[in-house]
Amino acid sequence: MRRFSAVLLGLLATAASLTAQDRAPSPDELVQAALAGSPALAALRESLAAAREMERPATALPDPMVEGMLQNEEFPDWTVGEMPMSMIGVELRQPLPYPGKRRARGEAATAETALRAARAAALEARIASEVRTLYARIYAMDRELQLLTAAHELVDMLSATAGSRYASGGGEQEAVLKAQLEVSRLGEKLDDLAAERAAMVAELGRWLGRPGAPLGEVAELPQVAFPQDAAEAVGDAADVRTARAAVALAEQRLAVARLDLKPDFSPAAGIAGRGPLGPVLTLRFGVELPFRKRDRQEPMIRAAERELEMARLELRDAEVMARSEAAGLAARWEQADRQVMRFREAIVPQSSAALDAARSSYLTARGDFSTVVEDFGLWLEARVQLARREADRYAAWAGLQRLLPAVEAKEMP
Repeated sequence: MRRFSAVLLGLLATAASLTAQDRAPSPDELVQAALAGSPALAALRESLAAAREMERPATALPDPMVEGMLQNEEFPDWTVGEMPMSMIGVELRQPLPYPGKRRARGEAATAETALRAARAAALEARIASEVRTLYARIYAMDRELQLLTAAHELVDMLSATAGSRYASGGGEQEAVLKAQLEVSRLGEKLDDLAAERAAMVAELGRWLGRPGAPLGEVAELPQVAFPQDAAEAVGDAADVRTARAAVALAEQRLAVARLDLKPDFSPAAGIAGRGPLGPVLTLRFGVELPFRKRDRQEPMIRAAERELEMARLELRDAEVMARSEAAGLAARWEQADRQVMRFREAIVPQSSAALDAARSSYLTARGDFSTVVEDFGLWLEARVQLARREADRYAAWAGLQRLLPAVEAKEMP
């Protein structure tokens, strides 16, 4: 008699072969598709491009002004060319900001660009993490669907066996009813899991920018290793970089606000004609009187100081959150990794042996069908939990990639 575990493995292989022709892309391929198709990321990239366009105008001088001038003595008589103070000419005026203002505004514009670039990078990291995490969850669902499909066929076989034994007088009706109940429960689980998978695929489609797009079977997860010092190496986390860029921008805006208290200048030069009396050169130099600027600028300076303090506090919060999240992810990874090993090396083989023994006892009239059903449930749950633990482990690694986008996946030994 073939061992029962061989039958189970054969059914699993059959279920896997049915879906082998429709496999999902790799998570890296999906990440690249999401980064290319995300409308939110495209919007941030447009915002970044707009900020870059504003860097040069921030340091540009104000436009010069050309003024026409007519000066006529003994008006209403026309005396240009006759009187020394009568003339007609043109004057060019060029407003000049206080020294340092243009540089400060340029640095503020550059800091704005850096902040938008950091936000785009943070969103890229988040999209990649979300896609990989959803991929892992769908993997666990697909593995469970595969197991439930195989289990459904197996329970059908057990139900037929129980029915045959009952018809021949070698079994009880309870075994037939329990087998039928198990078939119904498996059908319920398959329906619920299929609906849950559809919702998860829809969520993945949102991140891909392709709602409603189908996804083939996720047959396996990439083998990755978790860095040992992950909890400490979070200084370059995407959210921390964004908060740091916000601090730099707030500092530059405060510098601009303080410099705006300084007066601007307005030099001008002109030439005027007086006919036969000869031309007249005029030079002017104006200085802005910042009397009313204090009513406007001092509150703006205080507001900029508050914004800077807020940005610094948000940076501290981002650093604390990144360290805390990295520590939590490390704990989750270690837990999932231990559980994966436990399931692979102990629980899964033990559940197979227990089910095989229960079925053998039942077929030789030394055991009851309830034990077969119970051990079958443990066999199924062990494999489902293994897939979920594998998904948890990969999701923890994916979460770290959002904190440390530069960390590369490493093959596990």
